[in-house]
Order: sequence, then structure tokens, then C-alpha cells
Amino acid sequence: MASPAPLALSRDPFGSKSLALSSNSSMELQGTTLGASRIFGYQLKSETHLRLFAVSRSYQGLPLRASRDHSSMTQQLENARLETVTKAEDACDIFNDLKDRFLSFKKNKYMENIEHFQNLANAQAPMFMVIACADSRVCPSNILGFQPGEAFMIRNVANLVPPFENGPCETNAALEFAVNTLKVENLLVIGHSCCGGIRALMGMEDDGSTSFIKSWVIVGKNARTKARAAASSLDFDQQCKHCEKESVNHSLLNLLTYPWIEEKVAKGELSIHGGYYDFTECTFEKWSLDYSESKKDGNGRFAAKDRMLWC
Repeated sequence: MASPAPLALSRDPFGSKSLALSSNSSMELQGTTLGASRIFGYQLKSETHLRLFAVSRSYQGLPLRASRDHSSMTQQLENARLETVTKAEDACDIFNDLKDRFLSFKKNKYMENIEHFQNLANAQAPMFMVIACADSRVCPSNILGFQPGEAFMIRNVANLVPPFENGPCETNAALEFAVNTLKVENLLVIGHSCCGGIRALMGMEDDGSTSFIKSWVIVGKNARTKARAAASSLDFDQQCKHCEKESVNHSLLNLLTYPWIEEKVAKGELSIHGGYYDFTECTFEKWSLDYSESKKDGNGRFAAKDRMLWC
């Protein structure tokens, strides 16, 4: 009867080289005892025996660790799922609120003034073109009560009007349409308190760095120069407040750099106005550009008339 083939056993349980274990050799592995033997002339060392035994014991802990890892991963996935659901529900709540506001507008304003809105569907003839800040706290329709069809509006950072020579942008495109197509009779530039755009302008360093904000607010650099000179003894916050009003006047003068605006102003067909909304005190200042006085000495000096304070 042929003897059984030798059993291949690696000296290193994770190695690629194997040793042959004869059928009459034995070793203890997980409580099973085999007799002592030689493996191709080498005595099986006790450390090899302990090493294999230790590896065997270490494998016994793997199911427990795997179970714990799986449980932890499951909990993380569940937490992520709940977070996603919560965010989706929050977004749904936000738009449900907007839906309610829209339906309220439709019921209480649109349907009660349906003839007016149907006329607006055919054409618009606003009296005002408003240039205001993009700040969420200073919506002109909310503050001044503009109704649909009353004001053509553009809002940008710091309510700035660039000069004609700066070239095309969304602000002068809106101006062109309002003045030449809609034939508005009043241009109104509205500044406001605590303006972040003006604060950026006043704090900006001429260090050569660039950003979208810096490239835009630099339009008001002349207003910044005048504000710093006029309010040099005041703190930074007061300088910013001074510049908030000065930048409005600077924008009113910039409006006159557009030939088709100045032509209409000179003929009395178009008026230019400035406004300043202080939302910390809830006051509104209004003034108008005095065209004849502003043009008198030819050096671009701003002259105002018809000043009012609403408080």
C-alpha cells in the first residue's frame, strides 16, 4: 500500500516557500497533538510551533472585529442618510414657504388687480429707473413701495454706475434700455447704511491683487478719495458712512458721461436723483442733481437741489 503524500507546511504561515511534513510527524495546532518529527532532516523548532499557534489564535478574533467594523459602517451610513433626509426636508420647507407667499400674492394682489396685470403683459411704462445695491436688506420695492410696472430696476454691489468710457456692462445696458426704449423720466441711485461693497472699497489696498469684487468697486475710487479727505479725522466706520453718500453723488455724475442721458437731462426730459436709506434708524434722504450748477464751472463738481429727509 502506497504511503500518503507528504503534507506541505510553510515555516512562515504567510510565506511562499513550503516545508514537507511527513505522515509520522505531529504538532499541536488549536489543541490537536501530533508527534515530534523531523521535516526533511530539520527538527521542527518549538518557536515554529508557537508561531503557528499564535497565528491561529489571531484569526479567531477576525469575525468579532469584522462584526464591529460592519456595525460601525452601518451606523455611519444611517447617519448620512438621516442627514440627507433632514436637509431635503429643510429645503422643502423653504420652498413651501415661498409657495404660500406666491399663492397669497396671486389671491390678494394679482386676482384683485387682474386688469392692471393684464395690461402689464402687453407693455410697461415705468416712471423710474432705479439703481440700487444687491444687499438683501435694502429692497427698493419694499422700502419705497414700488408696485409692478412702476420702476425698472438694476441692482449691483454698492449701487455703482460706471462711467461711459468703462465700456459695456449689465448696469449701462439696463440704463440704455430704460432711457432710450422705455423713456423713463427719472433715474434714482439709492445708497444705504452698512454697505459691504463700500466698506470693501474703503479698506482696499492698492497692492496689485485682483478679485471680482475689487475689480467692480474700484469704479468708486474717486468717491473713496473724497471721503478719505473729508472725513480723515473720523474713524473707519464714519469714513465708510461718508463714502456711502459720496459714492451716490459720484454715480450721479457718471450718469452724465452717457451722451444719450446728458442730452435728455439738458432738454429737461430726464431728471437724476440720489437717495440714501439708513436702515439702522429707518430714515431716507432724497436729493436731485442740479444739472446747470454741476456743469457751470466744467470741473465735474456735484451740485444738489431739492433735498428731503423722510423720518
